[in-house]
Amino acid sequence: MMNRRDALARVALIMGGTVLGAEAFLSGCTTAKTGLKFSVDDIAFLNEVAETIIPTTNTPGAKEAKVGEFMSVMVTDCYDEKNQTIFMEGIRTLQFKDAKSKIGKSFMEASAQERHQLLVDIDKEAAAYQKNKKSQDPKHYFTMMKELSLTGYFTSEIGATKALRYIAIPGRYEGCIPYHKGDKAWAT
Repeated sequence: MMNRRDALARVALIMGGTVLGAEAFLSGCTTAKTGLKFSVDDIAFLNEVAETIIPTTNTPGAKEAKVGEFMSVMVTDCYDEKNQTIFMEGIRTLQFKDAKSKIGKSFMEASAQERHQLLVDIDKEAAAYQKNKKSQDPKHYFTMMKELSLTGYFTSEIGATKALRYIAIPGRYEGCIPYHKGDKAWAT
């Protein structure tokens, strides 16, 4: 089975290296040690954010794939200090400031439906920010969280084998395979 590092490298290459920190990850480098530490509560929060983005349905969700732990490793090891700061401030902003101003309670106190609507609203704000930002401006904190949620989930064993179609040892090349509506995408 492909390890997570190889899978993430392939996803980053497919996405053109657009995932923040992909260059550092692909080169095997880590950023300067900043002493950044994620608390157990931070990881639990990130798991809940990721689970809201990729909930458990007929396949396991992001929480079961431990996407919060994945995010903490990626931010600690692959983000520069500036983006680490934006990400960590984003945790506090989403958990308290944005959640309390939009739904009247913290993210962790909110129901699944309230969390979903909050993230839809924040995603719209992040998309508008990304569209209007200058090239040197940092990414919106929620864009970072969303990218890491998707990357972490689809490169996990659960995401690759339960949500996607996965063949550990591929057979011959078949250039044209019929696709039927509702079929799972192939894991890379």
